[in-house]
Amino acid sequence: MGAPDEAGGGNAAIAGRLRDYADVLEQQEADGFRVGAYRRAADLLDHLEHPVAGLFADGGREALMALPGIGPSIAAAIAQMLTTGRWPQLDRVRGQLDPENLFRTLPGIGPELARRLHEELHLDSLEALETAIHDGRAAGVAGMGDRRLRMLDAELAQRLGRLRVRARPQPGMRPSVALILDVDDEYRRKAQDGRLQLIAPKRFNPSGEAWLPILHTRRDAWEFTALYSNTRLAHELGRIRDWVVIYFHTDTEPEGQCTVVTETRGDLAGRRVVRGREEECRAEVYGDRPAG
Repeated sequence: MGAPDEAGGGNAAIAGRLRDYADVLEQQEADGFRVGAYRRAADLLDHLEHPVAGLFADGGREALMALPGIGPSIAAAIAQMLTTGRWPQLDRVRGQLDPENLFRTLPGIGPELARRLHEELHLDSLEALETAIHDGRAAGVAGMGDRRLRMLDAELAQRLGRLRVRARPQPGMRPSVALILDVDDEYRRKAQDGRLQLIAPKRFNPSGEAWLPILHTRRDAWEFTALYSNTRLAHELGRIRDWVVIYFHTDTEPEGQCTVVTETRGDLAGRRVVRGREEECRAEVYGDRPAG
């Protein structure tokens, strides 16, 4: 018999969220292995004799990964639920994610700065914000001065420190731009042809209409989820069907994300590029080929 539930963070509650996630992935036609992995993890927690919160408190994510069938990705999901009470991946595939409210839980971030972080960088989780601080992207957002960046870095290190197996993501641990652009192409083709499941996003959707296509796909060891950008700026500029946000992870690497857009300036104008990795797109994908 499983351990008793505790304030939404007990074994049964976490198992329920994992099972909900598997059900949503299955409805959205995700890879069957991925669906099965989350269901097996849920079954394990249901029958675990000790509270998973205690295992995490004693040994962090390494202790979770010592459980049979719990790899880094699922361990990270469980750790997020235990540490923050949230699981952005589940909210995202349900269309219920509200990044601006999430960022406002951090000291020094008000409504306008939270909006800019989401609109300009397409960030939707604390982990994504921490990565943007480390790689320099956050410094380009108005209001993110050196003092605020240091304060947020320290706050996120405290909140997220126990979620990590290693202190910082290693450079280069991300899919190639060619792989990302291939996923972008698959997503846009299937979305245009009406071959993807639709979700009803919570934000900017007062009618509750299911209009946002979602794709789950796999390339080599990478798992991808792709959606059109549902930000205020995308709506205002009429770029909803152009900006594609792609999330990725492997069994051993934490989730990352990027945005693919049609470039409007320079020699890459008219081409699909991974924002922030334009030079790689130029060198590795397009070379001297004309836009088309």
